[in-house]
Amino acid sequence: MMPEKTRKHVKIFGILILLAAVLVVALAVWGPEALARYRDKGVLNQIQSRETERGTQGYRYSLSGNEKVYILSKCLDSQMQPESDQNALFRVKAENQDVTGTYAFVANKKDASGQDVSEADGIELCNQGIRELKKLGILPEEVEELQEDSYQAVLYSAIDVPEPRNSVLVWKVNLNASAQIADREHCLLDAYVDADTGKVYEFYVRTGFSSWEEVDVDRLAAAWAEYMGLEEPREYVNANPLSENTPYFKKYSFAGMEDDNTIVTIGFYEGVNELYLKISK
Repeated sequence: MMPEKTRKHVKIFGILILLAAVLVVALAVWGPEALARYRDKGVLNQIQSRETERGTQGYRYSLSGNEKVYILSKCLDSQMQPESDQNALFRVKAENQDVTGTYAFVANKKDASGQDVSEADGIELCNQGIRELKKLGILPEEVEELQEDSYQAVLYSAIDVPEPRNSVLVWKVNLNASAQIADREHCLLDAYVDADTGKVYEFYVRTGFSSWEEVDVDRLAAAWAEYMGLEEPREYVNANPLSENTPYFKKYSFAGMEDDNTIVTIGFYEGVNELYLKISK
C-alpha cells in the first residue's frame, strides 16, 4: 500500500499537470488575440514613416524593346500626329479623325519620377540620341545638333488603355514652324525619343544624300534594330507601293505583342534629300 506522503506527492503532481494543461489551452484560445491587440496598440493612431526608393525604377512595368516600339506605333497610329513638312504636303487629313480606342497618346507634364520637366530636357536628350545615332552610322555625320531656340519638345505618355501598366514615356521633338532657318540641310525635322533611355524611335532629317541609291537601307535597318534591342529585321514583302508619299522606301517587320507585328519604314524624299525612319503608318 502506498504511503500517505507519496499519495500526497502524486496528487500534487496530478494537479500541476492539470493546471499546465488548462494554461496551454487558455494560451491557445486567447493568446493570439491578446498578442494582436498588443501589436495594434503600437500601430494604430500613430504616424509611421518608411523610406522608399525614388526615380524611375519600378515606376512602370518593365517592357522589352519590341513591346515599347509596338505600343508607341499603335498610339501614333491612333492619333493625328505632326509630320515633316515634306510628308505633310501629300497627306489628306480627315476633319474628324478618331483619337479614341485601345491606345492613347497623352501630353504629360512630369517625368517617370513625378518631377516637372522642361523643353530643354527633351532637346538635350534628343541631342544625346543624335550623337549616338551618328556614332553607329544610322545618321550621317553632317546632321547638326538641335538649338533650343529653334525646336520645341513635348512629353507624351503612350498608353495601352486596357493594360495601363504598358506605357512608354516619349519626347516629341520637332523644328519650330516659325524658326528662321533658310537652309534646312542637315537639320532634324521631327523625332520621337524615349524619355527614359534616350533611344530615338523615329526621325525625319535632311541629309547630304542626293539619291535613294546612296542609302544603305538594309544596313541602316539592322543597325537601328540592334540599337533598339530588337531582333534582326525581316523584310515586309507585301508592302503597298502606294502606302508612302515617295517611291523610295523599304518596310521591315518586327515582332510586336499578342501575335501582332510592328512595321518599320525607311524612306527618302528626293529633291529635299530627306531621310526618314518611322514606326507609325
